[in-house]
Formats: sequence, C-alpha cells, structure tokens
Amino acid sequence: MTIIDQDCLAETLAFNEKFAATAASRPARGRTPDAAKLARLRRNRLGGDTPPVRLPQGEDRVVDGVRVRVFVPDHADGVYLHLHGGGWAFGSADGQDERLWGLAVRARLAVVSVDYRLAPEHPFPAGPDDCEAAARWLVRHAAAEFGTERLLIGGESAGAHLSVLTLLRLRDRHGVTGAFRSAHLLFGAYDLSMTPSQRRFGSRPLLSNTDSLRGGYELCTPGLTEEQRRDPEISPLFADLTGLPPARIAVGTEDPLLDDSLFLAARWQAAGAPVRLDVVAGAMHGFTLFPLTVTERELKRAQDFLATAGR
Repeated sequence: MTIIDQDCLAETLAFNEKFAATAASRPARGRTPDAAKLARLRRNRLGGDTPPVRLPQGEDRVVDGVRVRVFVPDHADGVYLHLHGGGWAFGSADGQDERLWGLAVRARLAVVSVDYRLAPEHPFPAGPDDCEAAARWLVRHAAAEFGTERLLIGGESAGAHLSVLTLLRLRDRHGVTGAFRSAHLLFGAYDLSMTPSQRRFGSRPLLSNTDSLRGGYELCTPGLTEEQRRDPEISPLFADLTGLPPARIAVGTEDPLLDDSLFLAARWQAAGAPVRLDVVAGAMHGFTLFPLTVTERELKRAQDFLATAGR
C-alpha cells in the first residue's frame, strides 16, 4: 500500500469541508428515493441542470443485446471495457465522454463503456448480466472489431464492483481466465453487507456515507438480508479470487469504502496476482468528479497504468 498525494492534503480536506457544508444545507434525500426524486437525481447527480457532453467520437452500439458506447482512436493497442459508477442506480455510458475519449487517445485504447441496466427498475442481477454479456462479446470479437486481443477492464465505485463480478463470472460460468489482462478498480464497493469502514463512517454529508451506501444496496438488492448480501456472487470480497489478472486498486482515506479496497487488495494478492494499491490522502468517495489536484493526478495515473497494463 502506498499513501499518495499528501503534499496537497490541505487542499483536498478543505474541499471536503466545503462540500459537506453545502450538502448539509440541502434537505436530506433519504435512503430510498421515490420515482420522481430518483428521476431528478439521475438528471445530474451533482445537482446541476447541464446534461453531460456527448462527443461525436462516441458511437452508440448494441452488442449481444447490451447497449454500449464506443470510442476508437486512430490506433488502438488494446481495448478497455469500462463500467461506470453511480451506485447501480445512476450514471450512464455517455456520462463522461470527454474523459473516455481523452483516455482512448492518450492510452491508445479502444474504450467500450457499458450502459448496463439500472436499479431499482432492474435490480440485481440485471446490471451484472449486461456487463458479463458485453465482456463475453469482447472476448469473442475484439480482434476483428479493434485489431487487438489485449483486453482490460475497470470502473469507478459500482463499476469497480461490477468489474470484479464480471471477471469472476467469466471464470466460473465460462471457464475464461486470462482474456482480460488487467483490472483497474477505483473506490469500489466489494462487500454489500458492509465493511467496518462503511458502518463507522456515519452521516457526514460527503458524496457517500453510511446511509447512502445502505440505500444503494437496498435499491440494487431489494429484500435481501445482510447475510444474503455476503453471497460471493454479490459481494466479491467473499469470493475465491484465484485466476484473476493483475490489478490497480485506488481509494481515498476519507472514503467509507476504504476497507473494501484494503481488504480486496490483500485477498487479491494472496490469491496470486500482483496488486498496486494507491491510497489518496484525504480524498472522499468519488473525488475524481471534482476539480482537484488529486483528480488531475489520478486521471494521469489511470492513463499511465492502462497504457502499459497487460503488455
């Protein structure tokens, strides 16, 4: 484990406090929003009215019945299967076109971002099913479609969770190991029954806290008990992790999901695959959404990792 970005800790913590003060002035949104509130939140989870920028370089496609958004640079040395975050109930494949296109160009990767079905309209296992289908399509067709068999997978938050589930499903359901050569996992949730850091974080109004995480789990896996959420097919922290590829795992010290990344990294390495674990000093959950020094650095680290991973 490496604790990084301590030189800009003051800036990061000051932003956290400003964010918390602003969030505390808003009405509490509750753990399980009704349909109207969910629709408002989905329009822009950060509270604005400006829709995300859709770049002409993005192509909407349907592969094996799953919607994806594809970015292809002039030359691709690999393909990155990207699974977006948003607590399994928010987000979309076209929610960060500028970043994904920038990654495609700078890391020389074709990027395939999965527009998986969202809870609560489509609870578990709909989202994982879509990610699995897209991954299997890539395994079969990447060489013909993109001229390369070097496959990478990753995502943020819920997308990191779905990335690990996808790798496990490929191994356990289809006997596929080694097709994806590396995983990039950013502040993911890997124990939906809640690790100690999730339970102890409390109500501090950062982007995620104890109550908002519980609410996300209730939307994604309605009616399940905590014990049922420990099923390895739901919470990959409890799964057999043998046969998974090398990984980079990153998380902030002020993230309620801190333990998830620490525990997963230890188990991943114990199962036999190399792991790079970066812990960002002072960063809250979802810090890459905000204009911070640590965000600029993290985007560069991700780009550098993905440009060389799996070669």
